[in-house]
Amino acid sequence: MAARSRRRIIFVNRFYAPDHSATAQMLTGIAEGLAKGPLAVDGQPAPPLDEVVVLTSRLRYDDPTARLAATEIRHGVTVRRVWTTRFGRAARLGRAIDYLSFYVAVGIVLLTTTRRGDIVVAKTDPPLLSLACALPVRLRRARLVNWLQDVFPEVATELGERAVPRSLGNVLARWRDANCRAAAANVVLGERMREFFLARGLPERNFHVIPNWASSEQIVPLATAESTLRRRLAVGNAVLVAYCGNLGRAHDHESLAAAITQLKARDDIRFLIVGGGAGQVALRRSLAEAGVAGVEFLPYQPEEALSDTLAAADIHLLCLRRELEGLIVPSKLYGIYAAGRPALNWGDVDGEVARELKRSATGVTVPDRDPTALATAIERLAEDPELRALQGARAREVLVSQYSLPRALVAWRAMLDGLATGR
Repeated sequence: MAARSRRRIIFVNRFYAPDHSATAQMLTGIAEGLAKGPLAVDGQPAPPLDEVVVLTSRLRYDDPTARLAATEIRHGVTVRRVWTTRFGRAARLGRAIDYLSFYVAVGIVLLTTTRRGDIVVAKTDPPLLSLACALPVRLRRARLVNWLQDVFPEVATELGERAVPRSLGNVLARWRDANCRAAAANVVLGERMREFFLARGLPERNFHVIPNWASSEQIVPLATAESTLRRRLAVGNAVLVAYCGNLGRAHDHESLAAAITQLKARDDIRFLIVGGGAGQVALRRSLAEAGVAGVEFLPYQPEEALSDTLAAADIHLLCLRRELEGLIVPSKLYGIYAAGRPALNWGDVDGEVARELKRSATGVTVPDRDPTALATAIERLAEDPELRALQGARAREVLVSQYSLPRALVAWRAMLDGLATGR
């Protein structure tokens, strides 16, 4: 078999390292891993290193005033940051203008720098980014891969975004489907997302399920007693139940508030909420109105404290509203797995996370909009330390064997190699 020639892969996303947003972290791991290249196997020489380029903005997710370098090389990856407006996320109009300026800048760069045979991988920040990439890629005779972290415009429609009327959403969805059909490949995060597109009549061969991942090196299992954060919270022997990450409109924070309220008399169960989002603000307000005290709220913690933060809790919570199943896959599950903790999920009982927890026996799912079921599940898991230990140990094993960065890189390389061979 002839040796593979060096190829150029261009990733496009609005954020990249040193930004710490979820899409930036996932992209950084894959881009740097591909740039390092696979090791030689069975005495055969390793294939030539890929040339990996990232086309991104000069912004940070939580700091629109940031001004990152226009060009740099990070760990073998050439990073090119285009100029965009910087209104930030506070106002809808400003956010839309930021999106539009990124679409235009990316389109111009791709049209002027892409070479025939290049592989352009478009993520979904900003939404429907691949539509801005499609024409330049086609004109330059390159190949387009869609990396779908979420599914727009359906997410916006389900969340009631007034900026996306249903009639416009239908037009955008048909345009998006046509783009997915014409792409060289589409990478989705789970089977439910793949099923969504197949139900819309798109070809099965064009979709590859490659889950997101968590670093088994950055996040290591620690005993709760080793957590500095837990000692600072003075939890003692109580069972600490944590929700870490964004708590927004995609999450059923109403049921969480009601469940915590039902358990407010349990001194042996404490709650920790780490992160941000509109749902966290609403949760804090609901608990105050119900007279619930003792729930700890913390902002996002530094990246270097991630292991310690996750280790503070005995049980980790996650959720996704059932109407968003197939459109979003909560990536916080993999961090929970890496920390070696059981997961308690409330949402669609046949959702992506629910299927995973049932298959791997690493946690339990209860329906969303059922706070009593959530409260009961918390109590049962809190009262069974042996089960928590067993589920946590399994979680770490599953992370290493299925949802680590090396596993994700194997899948990405197989998919990219398949484009060259027509598989």
